[in-house]
Amino acid sequence: QVQLVESGGGLVQAGGSLRLSCTASGRTFGNFAMGWFRQAPGKAREFVTAIIWSGGSTYYAYSVKGRFTISRDNVKNTVYLQMNSLNPEDAAVYYCAARYGSRWRTVSDDYASWGQGTQVTVSS
Repeated sequence: QVQLVESGGGLVQAGGSLRLSCTASGRTFGNFAMGWFRQAPGKAREFVTAIIWSGGSTYYAYSVKGRFTISRDNVKNTVYLQMNSLNPEDAAVYYCAARYGSRWRTVSDDYASWGQGTQVTVSS
């Protein structure tokens, strides 16, 4: 397991940007694929994006493709989520997750470690 701590959430106006960070500790960060998920009130947790251990491959949900960018710094043990052109539908608690192994997955059950979540609120 790896311990994850997210930061960077907050309130932003529609059309604005935020950058989330997720810092890992406890295991070798480079051994984990990382994902971001989100959960809005009354809705199921949904996949947002993921990145393989090296950063060389990423995958995005259709709803965020072209607006969000995932990246990672294996020296800083941190994965980032740059969110641009935010709209009210993006408002949710955002969670980062870690999956031991090189490949990313889009299903939350495939991730064993989760952060506590960070709230993103988008005003219209």
